[in-house]
Amino acid sequence: MNRIISTITNAWKIPELRRRLLFTAFIFVIFRLAAHIPVPAVNVQALQSLFAKNQLLGLLDIFSGGTLANFSIMALGLNPYINASIIFNLLTMVVPKLEALSKEGEYGQKKINQYTRLVTVPLAALQSFGMYALLKNQGIISTLSFERLVSLIITMTAGTLFLMWLGELISEKGIGNGISMLIFAGIVGRLPVSFGQTIAVFNPENFFNLLIFIGMSVAVIAGIVFINEASRKIRIQYARRISGQKMYGGQSTYLPLKINQAGVIPIIFAVSLVLMPSMLANFLQGVPNDLVARVFQGVAQLFRPNGFFYNFAYFILVIGFTYFYTAVIFNPKKIADEIKKYGGFIPGIRPGEPTVIYLNKILTRITLVGAIFLGLIAILPSIAQGLTGIATMSIGGTGVLIVVSVVLETTKQLESMLVMRSYDSFVK
Repeated sequence: MNRIISTITNAWKIPELRRRLLFTAFIFVIFRLAAHIPVPAVNVQALQSLFAKNQLLGLLDIFSGGTLANFSIMALGLNPYINASIIFNLLTMVVPKLEALSKEGEYGQKKINQYTRLVTVPLAALQSFGMYALLKNQGIISTLSFERLVSLIITMTAGTLFLMWLGELISEKGIGNGISMLIFAGIVGRLPVSFGQTIAVFNPENFFNLLIFIGMSVAVIAGIVFINEASRKIRIQYARRISGQKMYGGQSTYLPLKINQAGVIPIIFAVSLVLMPSMLANFLQGVPNDLVARVFQGVAQLFRPNGFFYNFAYFILVIGFTYFYTAVIFNPKKIADEIKKYGGFIPGIRPGEPTVIYLNKILTRITLVGAIFLGLIAILPSIAQGLTGIATMSIGGTGVLIVVSVVLETTKQLESMLVMRSYDSFVK
């Protein structure tokens, strides 16, 4: 905690970083204000009552920053954009043209981001219609005319695009990854509600259970910090070489491989996908065909939050996305080529392909540890609720996974900016 406060204090002293911090805070204010602009023709009180009774919808609401329970213009949150990102990350692995484009550096990444934004539009429109149909079945919203339905879909789609734009502004002119920062702001903005609900239902009989829950939450935070900071250091030795009358090289350094290379992204992706079966089942279980309705009622019951299949799917998805995203952001072949290019080698390992195989082997093993840990702490809130019976804080417990990871990543980015500016001033 002292490290975070010290980093922010030092960053505040630098005018450029201070402007970035203020700009990020300004975007947060806009986001929170827009989260309370409701879409017309919706009974907000009935909607909030439904969300209080339905844990699945409550979980969706916490990751949308409260925009869903208010049914604001940004009710869909960043889910369409996250789903579009998942689609293109998968397509990059199987479509040769997209794979080649992803290897073209900054230009290729910009093109893929542009395609992702384009796909976000139809996904947001489709999810807007699905949300309307779900709420109409629950009696929250009346049947709309075609013109008003189109207006509703356009408004919600525009809200998602506006939120996506705010995230890109943070990435460009603020601090941290814009998408992660907005999800962080949404979760933090809703945590007081969870605390308030817990206090409202508090009684002396569950005081011991509350202490157990708090202890587990502290252990989760400590575990996340430990895993995010842990790394496997691989020694790199550089051969000596003579240029003119001077000798270069001969020193050794270390290549740090983080246990959790993917950060918070696997959790965000996993949450987006694990909620889909329940959402589709809740939407389709009201169809006229009794057989189909019973099938989807069974699916909804099977994937209910805190159920076995829900948590099992959540656990597996977190592990899968951890491996997948690590493979996307860390290229052992590129690292091996860079080491070889500058005359380096891993002691006992030949340069080239043997180095690639060795790095893959190490990365696979340490990623397994990080992936299993992330999977366990992802489902730990459900376990905690089962042990303590405290349901009001389970959503906050899930959100802390993202909150802690985003805080650590943003702190590291600020520290790197501070080091870079200190170096620039030294050179001058």
